[in-house]
Amino acid sequence: MTPHNKAAAGRRPKTAGEGAPAKQDQLAAFTVEPTAHLTTNQGVQVPDNHHSLTAGPRGPTLLEDFILREKLTHFGQERIAERVVFARGAGAHGYFQAYKSMSQFTCADFLQDPAQRTPVFVRFSGMTGSQGAADTVRDVRGFAVKFYTQQGNYDLVGASLPVFYIQDAIKFPDLAHALKPQPHHGMPQATSAHDAFWDFTSLMPETTHALLWTMSDRALPRSLRMMEGFGVHTFRFINSQGDAHFVKFHWKPKLGAHALLWDEAQKIAGQDPDFHRRDLWESIEGGDFPEWELGVQMVAQDKEHSLGFDLLDPTKLIPEELVPIQKIGKLVLNRNPDNFFAETEQVAFHPGHVVPGIDFSSDPLLQGRLMSYTDTQLSRLGGANFHQLPINRSVCPFHNLQRDGRGQQAIHRGAAAYEPNTLGNGSEFRVDGASAGFQSFAQELDARKVRGRSADFDDHFTQARLFFNSQGTVEKEHIVAAFRFELSKVELPAIRQRVVDNLAHVDEKLARRVAEGIGADAPDARAAAGRAGYHEHRIGMVLDEAPSLAMASGVEGSARTRRVAVLVADGVDSASLKPVQQAIEQAGAHCTVVAARLGTVTSASKRQIVVEATFANRPSVLFDAVLVPAGREGIDALARNGDAVHFVLEAYKHGKALCTIGEGARLLATLGLEEGNAGGVPPSGVVIAQVPPLNTGDTTEALQIAHRFVAAIARHRHWDRPGLDAVPA
Repeated sequence: MTPHNKAAAGRRPKTAGEGAPAKQDQLAAFTVEPTAHLTTNQGVQVPDNHHSLTAGPRGPTLLEDFILREKLTHFGQERIAERVVFARGAGAHGYFQAYKSMSQFTCADFLQDPAQRTPVFVRFSGMTGSQGAADTVRDVRGFAVKFYTQQGNYDLVGASLPVFYIQDAIKFPDLAHALKPQPHHGMPQATSAHDAFWDFTSLMPETTHALLWTMSDRALPRSLRMMEGFGVHTFRFINSQGDAHFVKFHWKPKLGAHALLWDEAQKIAGQDPDFHRRDLWESIEGGDFPEWELGVQMVAQDKEHSLGFDLLDPTKLIPEELVPIQKIGKLVLNRNPDNFFAETEQVAFHPGHVVPGIDFSSDPLLQGRLMSYTDTQLSRLGGANFHQLPINRSVCPFHNLQRDGRGQQAIHRGAAAYEPNTLGNGSEFRVDGASAGFQSFAQELDARKVRGRSADFDDHFTQARLFFNSQGTVEKEHIVAAFRFELSKVELPAIRQRVVDNLAHVDEKLARRVAEGIGADAPDARAAAGRAGYHEHRIGMVLDEAPSLAMASGVEGSARTRRVAVLVADGVDSASLKPVQQAIEQAGAHCTVVAARLGTVTSASKRQIVVEATFANRPSVLFDAVLVPAGREGIDALARNGDAVHFVLEAYKHGKALCTIGEGARLLATLGLEEGNAGGVPPSGVVIAQVPPLNTGDTTEALQIAHRFVAAIARHRHWDRPGLDAVPA
């Protein structure tokens, strides 16, 4: 059992439990269970799965071996085309439950009754890489939710960022071609750090706002469970009277939004490319069900032009300071898929899958997506009947006159496959302008045909500046470092210079600092403004900063589900370790014992402690915090082990919570924090207990240590530590 699986096995067992998705029953009818013997697709028992049928022991294989032919034929057809973008994904089942009735604003069934639990399937994905890419690359991530409602399936196809790179779907193929590996050599994989992407974006100023988000910590989530989701586009809520409100959708993780450091992300990609999907799977398997709250920002139809920017522009967001987010329900993921291909890979999302009470806006990117997704599913899933696959099938009855086609699973009864008809049930069947069913909003339209956008769309920098101004000092440093890293991979100096010149319209200091790190000339905003395709129509914002856009500021969070490494060696003081470890786990965190080798270590009191991971196979970047217990002999061994010292120093450098008891502080010696020389108050997030609790049965001191450590873990990161750049890790 791996340390990952062991950690999951030690927690609450997986169970469908209260609120189990009703969708499970639908899928169960199509489940293929293992039996005592193998069969062909026709149910014929296979006598031997190791030898083909041959003409004698050394003769040629016979063509009549239908068992061999069927097996090889199916194997050659097992793969389907991967998604052009968002190819690498992870999914889970769960449910959505409204907090209150939203009937005042929408007649959508799943938002009416707080007692109702609507089954869902959620798929998270990376936009850029192929199916074999690493999880922790810098990227936009998909956050798609399929609601199996009683009015039909509703797909909220969102992302981890609230804004997108382009304003019109006609540019999406260009964006994807620029973002993907360069066509002449197929590199680099799953990164935007190459000439093609930055060439495109430097010539498209509308990408600037999304670029700032992508270069921020938001593009490196610590976990899918700690990642926000956004509907990106502006939609409409419509109530039963036909009244409409513009609406923006938000998913807020209950564990808070937290990020990895870029240094961590790169190392994790090598240590565990499946870091995010493994974390999601094990959390659900162990009973730590991920939760998000669904929030909405609603704007009345007559207030559409009151915010200082265009609601139809997908490169813009509505700051929470202008329109607060209302929390209207919760999303809980409580069951892993039974089969990755049948569920996660074959699930088909479409932004055009809406239900009564939810309608589109005229967002030009959204309008184009409504056209493209069906073509994608037809190509990827092999025909027009992809909606009949169990993972895509609605839970409510459906009746239409679409027939036949590849992969048809339904047996349609009756003589009439057309409408109107009288052959179906003996009376006339006609669907012609009924008031029931989906009703589009009666929007007044400008009748002129044009190729162009409103001048309001040409303000490309105001919100990018708002985002940058709203970041904390450390977050701004990370943005500068991200631009420097990405652009350092760009070979053509002219492209690097164009990006720097564009950034001068966001923040002159940001542009200058990026330029200094990549050998570019000083930023020249006038040069950017003079290029073809540049448009300037700043309409201004009433805000200079929006605290809601910052990720790290003021985050306290929770220690629940956090992973704590407990470093041990022979001679560890188990008496001081046990009560602290128990208190940490009671707070909802999960401890893993890490040592130089697997097996057991012997404590100072001769107890055997099982080692679950090693410094090599689970380094510090895979943990959220580190605990070093007391025990002079054990600490002597750890202090002589370079991997153990590096483990602690690396966690310190990455701003993670650390707790040392007694002699354990010696592993911080290079930082001047060794035992007996803590110099007063230790750095933020470092708990140094000078004297280990005595083995007297009184756990008061141990609980106090654990309480301080848990509080430090809950902060996620401690950026205000001195001299981090000098830490040798």
